[in-house]
Amino acid sequence: MDRCLPVAILFFVCVFGAASASEGDADPLYRECIQQCEKNGSIGGSSVQHCQFSAEGVLADSPWYMQEPLYVQWKQWNCRSDCQYFCMMQREKEREALGLRPVKYHGKWPLKRSSVLQEPVSTILSALTLVVEFNGWLSFILVSYYKLPLRPQTGRTYYEFTCMWHIYGLLSMNAWFWGAIFHARSFDLSEKLDISSSVALLGFSLILSILRTFNVKNEASRVMVGAPLLAFLTTHILYLNFYQLDYGLNKKVCIAMGIAQVLLWAVWAGVTRHPSRIKILVVVIGGAMAALLELYDFPPYDGWVDSHALWHAINIPLAYLWWSFVSEDAEFRTSAITKKNK
Repeated sequence: MDRCLPVAILFFVCVFGAASASEGDADPLYRECIQQCEKNGSIGGSSVQHCQFSAEGVLADSPWYMQEPLYVQWKQWNCRSDCQYFCMMQREKEREALGLRPVKYHGKWPLKRSSVLQEPVSTILSALTLVVEFNGWLSFILVSYYKLPLRPQTGRTYYEFTCMWHIYGLLSMNAWFWGAIFHARSFDLSEKLDISSSVALLGFSLILSILRTFNVKNEASRVMVGAPLLAFLTTHILYLNFYQLDYGLNKKVCIAMGIAQVLLWAVWAGVTRHPSRIKILVVVIGGAMAALLELYDFPPYDGWVDSHALWHAINIPLAYLWWSFVSEDAEFRTSAITKKNK
């Protein structure tokens, strides 16, 4: 996705994962294998489970009550998806025997499935990042409301960006949740929810980065900054979901918003005297290094771990550092405000 995501690599969450035409699915032998599999329901003499069922999950030539178990139906696997997977694995074995390197199929490397997980390593790492995000958000809540003093008149925090970080935390957990679902099983709905959640997180992160780096505290000024960007984000998400899922357009939008955030935080960390500025720089530099993994995009090792999975792994410590900065920023701003009031 990917996508709280460290700001340096937020844009990769909605850039990668989009299926597109690739060398593997253009292979005539691969296409012929799929056609024969869908026609005969078998590959190399071995029957394909989901080709024995109709689109409604009913066993062919059997009564209506002979259906696939619910734990199988929820995966949204069908005859075509199974044929694509097993034909892909068969072609890769043939290519390996000829000494050829792996190629992508439908925009993705040939990764091995495990139980209900289509991309097991990326799914597990996405789930772990979700846990880190939740832990970071919970730590921020504890610091803001139980460790730091509150305003005596209203009981609200002194920190001016508390509410915005709460929204950010919820959006980030939502994005990582759907990212994990998408890696577990990619189909139209999971793909759209993953992309939409990532765009929403990325866009709100841009708004937050502008407000925090420029220290915008006036509500009217915040509305002036946020309203146009929120309107653009809403239009973009609606366009992707209900008009055309344009991967090229979405990639350009995500990259533009991602680069803007990286520059804002990098410059701010360079000129401010914030006690946690080093953490911001580490996140930016670490995110840039992680981006190289996506640019290099090497094939999976032993069919399990590819560059995208390693990118997910790097997200985990960076997400921890990011939320650590957020909590320390709350402490720093609260201390400055209370000293000023005294």
